[in-house]
Amino acid sequence: MIPFLDLKSINQQYRAELIEACTQVIDSGWYITGQYLEQFEQNFAAYCGSQYAIGVANGLDALILTLRAWKELGKLQAGDEVLVPSNTYIASILAISANDLVPVLVEPDPSQFNLDPNKIEAAITAKTKVILPVHLYGQLANMPEIMRIAKKHQLLVLEDAAQAHGAQIQGKKAGVWGDAAGFSFYPGKNLGALGDAGAITTNDVELATMLRALRNYGSHEKYKNLVQGVNSRLDEIQAAMLDVKLKHLDNEILQRRAIADIYLTQINNPLLQLPLQNVNAHDYTQHVWHLFVIQTQNRQALQQYLADHGVQTLIHYPIPPHQQPAYQQWNHLSFPISEQLHAQVLSLPMGPTLNKQDAEKIAQLCNAFRA
Repeated sequence: MIPFLDLKSINQQYRAELIEACTQVIDSGWYITGQYLEQFEQNFAAYCGSQYAIGVANGLDALILTLRAWKELGKLQAGDEVLVPSNTYIASILAISANDLVPVLVEPDPSQFNLDPNKIEAAITAKTKVILPVHLYGQLANMPEIMRIAKKHQLLVLEDAAQAHGAQIQGKKAGVWGDAAGFSFYPGKNLGALGDAGAITTNDVELATMLRALRNYGSHEKYKNLVQGVNSRLDEIQAAMLDVKLKHLDNEILQRRAIADIYLTQINNPLLQLPLQNVNAHDYTQHVWHLFVIQTQNRQALQQYLADHGVQTLIHYPIPPHQQPAYQQWNHLSFPISEQLHAQVLSLPMGPTLNKQDAEKIAQLCNAFRA
């Protein structure tokens, strides 16, 4: 079986470095908000090109706490609207609801899966305060155009960069386009911890200060609490392991692009629609291929066919947010582009340890598929 993603082999490459990093943390005797978190925050901020990175417990908390911080700073209030793609993973929307803000779903560009800038302005009302673009599957949304719209309407921008570590447009990476960005380091991400972890990047010192307090019970100084915070801290061991893996991230991105190139050049079955890259001036750097997602009207048959031939695939994601029981107030709504995507997307194996021969075999199987 060709696995969808082989985390064991990915981490095996760095086993000695990871064990050494863990050993150093264990021997230090300091396990929460210490030198290894500070070191990773500095290195991740430098990698993204931001002034600040604030480690938190997971990617969902990264989004929740950023919106919460803006509320504490008086930039948002309950009932304000946040524009978000209608085809995103539900976490993007949960973060909005958790802050008593109102998610406003906006359809994506079906060829690239990301928020369609042409549909943003029609969704803006007097209560709109934030645009939350999601860099789905590893490709940056059209951030130059989104930022132009945000500036025109004086809106905050929070990037959901959970799947886009290292993606960029014209040299500017995910995490520094908006006012802030939330990252996930869930183990399956391009930069994955060995457990849950997340971070926020920003150039706003006031926001960074508030976030550091919020993640730590609202405390900016021991036993003094600025606000009613939470416990959402990126622990020392995960920070140390992430720091090890950050050094290898760019090389892993190149390996992912090599697999994507095989799929893009060798799969030619007219029953399958391949993902499109939004390439600007021959700049292929904006997609980091967290996932390689095709579309087909014959998804169930194709998935079974590939499984029968030893290839594991996954669906990201089978149910659109507006059809989830958690948001039953939306169940009557129709978002046809999102509904079609959720019904047709299928993710092929993708990862830095997937070899060329297996990728070519998958391409051949895709070409041999008949509905």
